[in-house]
Formats: sequence, C-alpha cells, structure tokens
Amino acid sequence: MRATVVVPVLKSRSRGGQTESASTRTPESRLEEATGLAQAIDLDVVNGQVVPVNDPRPATLLGTGKIEEIKALLDERDSGLVIVDHPLTPVQQRNLEKEWNAKVIDRTGLILEIFGRRASTKEGTLQVDLAHLNYQKGRLVRSWTHLERQRGGGGFMGGPGETQIEADRRLLQDRIIKLERELEQVVRTRQLHRAKRRKVPHPIVALVGYTNAGKSTLFNRITGAGVLAEDMLFATLDPTLRRMKLPHGRTVILSDTVGFISDLPTHLVAAFRATLEEVLEADLILHVRDMSDDDNQAQSSDVMRILGDLGIDEAEAEKRLIEVWNKIDRLEPEVHDAMVQKSAGASNVVAVSAVSGEGVDTLMDEISRRLSGVMTVATIRLPVDKLALLPWLYDHAIVDGREDNEDGTITLDLRLSETEAAELERRIGNGQKSSKEDWER
Repeated sequence: MRATVVVPVLKSRSRGGQTESASTRTPESRLEEATGLAQAIDLDVVNGQVVPVNDPRPATLLGTGKIEEIKALLDERDSGLVIVDHPLTPVQQRNLEKEWNAKVIDRTGLILEIFGRRASTKEGTLQVDLAHLNYQKGRLVRSWTHLERQRGGGGFMGGPGETQIEADRRLLQDRIIKLERELEQVVRTRQLHRAKRRKVPHPIVALVGYTNAGKSTLFNRITGAGVLAEDMLFATLDPTLRRMKLPHGRTVILSDTVGFISDLPTHLVAAFRATLEEVLEADLILHVRDMSDDDNQAQSSDVMRILGDLGIDEAEAEKRLIEVWNKIDRLEPEVHDAMVQKSAGASNVVAVSAVSGEGVDTLMDEISRRLSGVMTVATIRLPVDKLALLPWLYDHAIVDGREDNEDGTITLDLRLSETEAAELERRIGNGQKSSKEDWER
C-alpha cells in the first residue's frame, strides 16, 4: 500500500514560567523513524513531511490549510494511507479520514501493527492482542455514530445504534478478560521457569536498548545463536534466552528483549510487562546504543525512562548496567578512535562493533569482572562420593588447577565468588560445615 507519513511538531509551550518542548527528538529523526516503522511492515512510503503545529485543533489536530495541502499530495501520489506520528483521538482520526478520503492511523496504531506482524510465540501474540483490544476499546463508539441518530418508536429512548454499541462493547470486554486470564497463565509459567533457573543459579545478563540498536546482532555474535537480526525497526519481538560461557569458563544466561521506542503507549508497556520482567530479574543489564545515530542521546534517555517505569532507578542502574556503544564500525576514523578512547576511560562503558567483533572480547571480560564481585581463592579435595559436583564447579568457578589423586579423590584450585563459595561449601557438606581437609582456603 502507498503511504504518506506526517510528523506533527507541536510548538513548545510554557508551563510554570518555563518553556517545555513537546518532544526531545529532532523533527528529522522523528520523520526518519516513522518512515522506518512504516517500511518495517512493507508499506511503500511515497511522501513524508514535517508539519509545524502552533495551535493543535481538538477536531483535526492540524489546521485547515495544512489539511488541504496534504489532501492535494495524497491525490497527486495516489496514497490511500496516512500515518500521523502523534497520538490521535478517535474524533481526530475520524475527521481526518473524512477530509482526506484515506485510511488514517496514528503512532500507536502503527506500532501495534508491527508488533502483530512480529509476534511469533503464544505470549507475544497474547500481549499484542490485549494491547490492540485496549486501544480499540476507546474508539469503538465512533464506529457507530451513523446509527446513534436513529431513534426507535413506541416510547423507546434508545435506538439500534446504542444496542449495537453495547453488544460490541460487551464482546470486546469479554475478549479482553479472556486474554488477561490466558496471559496470567503464561506469566505463571514464566515465573516457574525463573524459579527453576534460580535453583541452578546462573547469572542472567539482559540486553536492552532502543529498537534497531543492534541487540540481536550482538546477541548472535556472543552466543552464536541464529536470532533474526535485520536493519529494521522491531526486527525481533519475542524474548530469546541462551546459555553462554564467559572467557574464564563461567556459565551465564543471556536474554535478548524487545527493543524500546520513544512515546511507547502506556498500555503497550503494561501488556509487555511479563516480557520486560526478564530485565528486572537480570543480574546485569547491557544497554546497547547505536552510536552511529545522531539522535542516540535522546534514544538513550527514552530507554532509561522506560527502565525507570519498570522500577529500575538511577542508583540501581549504576550498579547493574553497562553501556555498550555499538556500531562504531560505521563511524569516521577520527570519531571512532575518540569514542574508543573515551569508553576506555569510563568505568561502565564498552565500545563495540557487533558486526566486526571489535571490542566484544573487552565486553566479555567486563561482564566477567562485574559478575564475579569479590573473588575467593580456594583449594578443595572432592571425595569420591562428591565427584558429581565437577560439572557444577566448571560451570560456576574458575578452575586454575586440577590433580587426580590415587585414592580417587580430586584436588582443585578454584577462584569463585563469595556467594558461590558458600553454595559450594553447602553442597560439599550436605548443608553442614565441611571438614577442613575437604575445604581449604
């Protein structure tokens, strides 16, 4: 379908004596992003334009002159769909469709359409359906305004339009309740999976970032997985988890989550909370940023705002977050070198290229360092009846030396975190303090 993208830029407004901008994004970056969103669902974007809006109209958002100008363009380019990169009320959407004689969708409707295309798991499909129904619920009444003017006879106050509205509203609400129940079951299943992972306590590392920042490409680079990674917005939607080994042998679980985006509607965040809870459970969060994008600072602010909405405040983020400056391969040599040098001097930043692999080894070392915490050096002798602990040790500790003794026991020189040292002591001693000859430090 041939589509036209319209980006309304609302004039900055004064609040409490201070000027407040309607958006932190540049108009050009908003137009580029909206066009990318449209192309992500195979729309043919034949025109895109930024429209300054000094005085938003309650009925149409845009002024009469601009509406007529856009209508002429639609007719000239045979465009049957208009994407307005701004929230529209049901009244505004209906009026614009009448004026332009074309289908009109706003930013929320477009994102929902993309999510519907990308969802592949049962959980993802349920979340998209629920968000879509909640979005439609507020717009249902306007679908039947042509019937509201009809009035029944015989003393009846209502008419067939009101009956139809109520029937549709009831069907919609029943479907929402059914989806919420199904989603609750999925959430319980996910919680059970988390509980199982806690019994085998591999640390969880979650990738977050603005959509198209390169999370899936980095995920594939680190784990060797075949997750879809394309240069498009929301190429992947459903979360993916993989085990991986760090350079010193420790096993962790890497989680690739849905990409964030600015102005993500509240009910969409709520619908995807079950998915985003993987981030809350993570021991370490990798915030992947596309440093080749001129608007990356605003994108970073949007990501941090959503993390705050999920309950991860700045203080907690400081302890659990590593910024991954991705796509440095796209930078000019001088900018590339300056960014690598700047990241080397920061405590929580690593510059990488997920495509070429540059900096990935440094990132893996930083993950190991952050997850290790205070390391304990230990020498243990595993008795014959405890040799089943060997796989656990190689997964959770760094084995610096091993000696197989004649009596069948094995002596190991280990480095491991204090938490894992306590867990190992419990496993060796079956919950009791182990003997000195079995556990030496």
